[in-house]
Amino acid sequence: MEKNYLQLNQITAYTKSFHLSNLVWDMVSNWDNFAKYTIGQQFVDAVDSISANIAEGFGRYHKKDKVKFYYYSFGSVKECLDWNEKAKVRKLINEETYSKIFATLETLPKEIHQLIKFTNERLKI
Repeated sequence: MEKNYLQLNQITAYTKSFHLSNLVWDMVSNWDNFAKYTIGQQFVDAVDSISANIAEGFGRYHKKDKVKFYYYSFGSVKECLDWNEKAKVRKLINEETYSKIFATLETLPKEIHQLIKFTNERLKI
């Protein structure tokens, strides 16, 4: 009997954060140079690192390695909340865009924790 292995694109936290990173990229690429190279670059780096760390953790063999990278992505979510707040306060994004980004960021910690729990419970090493 063939085993069905979990694929990266089946992890909700990964797919949500991947789509969010592209939304932020598209948004920041339209900012003026000052905003782009101050807040924008760091916002893009932080939001890119959410899905990138989930992907890297997923590709690791040992449970502790996987979980470590999932926690890094959790930290990046918190960083993005700060950049999103700054972008709104500095009038780089409107309320609708802010709310859309915030709503996605708000769901990710729970999903990342579920991924960590799943990894800790299901993997032996």
